[in-house]
Amino acid sequence: MRKIAYSLAVVLLLSACNSESTDKPTAENQTKQEVVHMEEALLGKWQGMIEIPQSPLEIILNLEESSGSISVPAQGISDFAFESIKYNESEVAITINLAGSLIKIAGTLKNEVMEGTFTQNGQSFPIMLKPYTETPVMYKELLIPVSGGELKAALEMPDKATGELVIIHAGSGPTNKDGNTVGAGSNNSLKMIAESLAEVGIASIRFDKRGVGDNTALIKKEEDLTFDVYVEDVKSIVDYAEKDDRFNEIHLLGHSEGALIMTIAAQQNDVASLISVAGIGRPADEVLMEQLSASLTPNLLAESEKILQQLKAGKEVETVPAQLQSLFRPSVQPYMISWLKYDPQHEIGNVDVPVIILQGRKDIQVTETDAENLYAANDQAIIHYFSKMNHVLKEIEGDREQNIASYSNPDLPLANGLIDEIVEFIKRY
Repeated sequence: MRKIAYSLAVVLLLSACNSESTDKPTAENQTKQEVVHMEEALLGKWQGMIEIPQSPLEIILNLEESSGSISVPAQGISDFAFESIKYNESEVAITINLAGSLIKIAGTLKNEVMEGTFTQNGQSFPIMLKPYTETPVMYKELLIPVSGGELKAALEMPDKATGELVIIHAGSGPTNKDGNTVGAGSNNSLKMIAESLAEVGIASIRFDKRGVGDNTALIKKEEDLTFDVYVEDVKSIVDYAEKDDRFNEIHLLGHSEGALIMTIAAQQNDVASLISVAGIGRPADEVLMEQLSASLTPNLLAESEKILQQLKAGKEVETVPAQLQSLFRPSVQPYMISWLKYDPQHEIGNVDVPVIILQGRKDIQVTETDAENLYAANDQAIIHYFSKMNHVLKEIEGDREQNIASYSNPDLPLANGLIDEIVEFIKRY
């Protein structure tokens, strides 16, 4: 199921990169319409989920009499024009051409709910859409100068600010400013942190990484992205914030892979503290080999180890087996080389500002051993465990199935005590 979700996400993401303008369709893809008889109630915006198992994906459809478009918020795709649309009483049939991949959406209106199917590459998934309701934006959008352009960021500013600012960095892969990963649904963990901090007077800046969501366009080619570019973007945000008189101290908070990025950034910037949340405490090649050992044949596992050794030595690999292309394709190797050179223990040991390490005991991606490794590497660090917190910072009472389901449940609150611990740490230092 994970493979299915990944292939869908890749096709949609490619469409965002390859289309020059989503709101100005060319003559070739102008929307066409056939109407037998249409219920007016079908017209307007509809919002819901493609029910991919374990990885639901939010979509928004805009149905008009002679036009229509699709938006995928998690991937930064906005108002991409339909190729065709047909109405038949309470039914609608839509086709979309995304980067050469044909998508079909069929829906039927029943009691103000549209139910149907989303089909791509021969695979079909249920959809259920409801009338779109505008979610009020609680943050102010910032445009921060960075290498190659401007980084869009979200400033969550309290009504009564205390002067502290927390810069929040998301984890690995296509994870956006709210903590939601493309193809894995929405949990809104980082959004909840920002909003909770604002309630106690602490401002925050969070942002989609380069190549994700609002900042997709900052990466023209995959091979241009390196780990150090992420660190440089943090520096640009710190520089921007230092010029704002509303802030008298800056704290860095990183989640998962973002914890390592913020650990390096804490060494290079004048900040008040580092908050490491679910950060890995071992070199990336060790973690990758551990993960791959559960899914690869012995031959491919041995080949992966050779490739990782060469990448860790700073050398690109010319020949990669077809079965390992998704992991080690040439365009991603510059990023991996830049990432593999960092040892999280060594880096956190070089941080000379106060450090707190926060770890959930229900985390199925990062272990308590990782947290202990980080803690042992910095004499000044403090550590706190949350007995029921998982990797997306939600409270889990049950089994692995409930744990995984929480990754796509934005209604679950943050783990009990997490915000209190962060706020207490910030106030203390």
